[in-house]
Amino acid sequence: MAKGKTKKDTALAKLIAAAPEKVLSELILNLAEDDPGIRRECFDYLKENAVVSKMLERQSEGEAIMSIWAELLPDLEDLDAYGGGPYGVEDHVWELLYEITKRLTSKKVDETYRREILDAVLPFIKSRNSGAGDALDELAYAACYSASELRHLAQSLEAMHDDWQTRNARHIYRQIGDHDKYLELRLQVMEVGADYHDLAEFYWETGEKGKSLQIARNGLKKARGRMDELRAFVAERAQESGDRATWIELQFDQTTDSLTCDKYNKFKASCTTEEWEAYEPRLLKKMKGTGKTEQMKIHMDRKEYDRVVSLLSKCRYPQNKWDSKANVRIAEKLEKRYPEQVVKWYLSGLGNLSSNQKREEYARKAEVMAKVRHMLVDVMKDETRWNKLAVKVKKDNRRRTAFQQEFARAVPGWEAIK
Repeated sequence: MAKGKTKKDTALAKLIAAAPEKVLSELILNLAEDDPGIRRECFDYLKENAVVSKMLERQSEGEAIMSIWAELLPDLEDLDAYGGGPYGVEDHVWELLYEITKRLTSKKVDETYRREILDAVLPFIKSRNSGAGDALDELAYAACYSASELRHLAQSLEAMHDDWQTRNARHIYRQIGDHDKYLELRLQVMEVGADYHDLAEFYWETGEKGKSLQIARNGLKKARGRMDELRAFVAERAQESGDRATWIELQFDQTTDSLTCDKYNKFKASCTTEEWEAYEPRLLKKMKGTGKTEQMKIHMDRKEYDRVVSLLSKCRYPQNKWDSKANVRIAEKLEKRYPEQVVKWYLSGLGNLSSNQKREEYARKAEVMAKVRHMLVDVMKDETRWNKLAVKVKKDNRRRTAFQQEFARAVPGWEAIK
């Protein structure tokens, strides 16, 4: 467009103004026919700016989502064929799938189009090779407005003979009130605590509370893994009935399943003095099976510093930026109390100082060396020991320019060391 001109001043604007309505209609239809993106823009613009009937609005929305589907389909087929693709393509497909889902959830799309989009999506759901499984699942669910449509979806998912899709089908049957079908699928798989919780919750909601509790208790004995929800369900029932003994025992089981310091403190706070006296030895025994970092946090909380430093000596110093720095933070709290053990642990983080490394590794080691200096100079007041170590390290690496640059950047006084 020439400088100073508006849209209405252009030759195109003048041609459009001069064209008969029939010509403009043919132009728009021809442009939209072969380009789903243009077709979708036409639907959205005309619906917003023209007065149309409710019937035509619903039909237009249906055709709009089919245009979006046509727009994303080639990329989705490629993703499905190759098990994924470039991030940009994946993001584009996900964005358009969610756009369809959003339009479907408006409840303004006719059944004909909803069935068409559902039938188009199901083969990709069955394949589960595109990397867009969650978005496809949500779209399929959004396409179903009635119980009969949800039943059709559940039957289609069940026919795929896939564990995940059978699970989704089971949830749909439960939602639409087909209890027999739900139970048929539910009872096929009763392995982990979440399975028993699902069934117990079902019976509780349907009023069979005695049966619900029986199933939940059986699950506590038989299930293996994923027990949190089941324990919480039984604990809530115990609390409601005033069964403190059962409630506190379940809290103990929850706490010691993947024990952390936060869970330890929460359990301790929930106990009476008498309960803590009974459970503390059991909890400490269980603690031996958890990770060293959480053990150290708990021992720190209990002020059992000898145990903390003993465990710290058995831990590897973080070797890269992805490793947790929790152990370093623990070591920092022990610096004045156990200086020799802590400086030894810091020194272990230096690793081999006599081989060529990438600059980022030199930078990591320089940060560790700064901690060693802090311990020897600031905490232990032993500058002689620091100078002896620093002189040797600097001399051994005098020809490694990147090494010297990173150490000079991180270690105070490095450049002055001779």
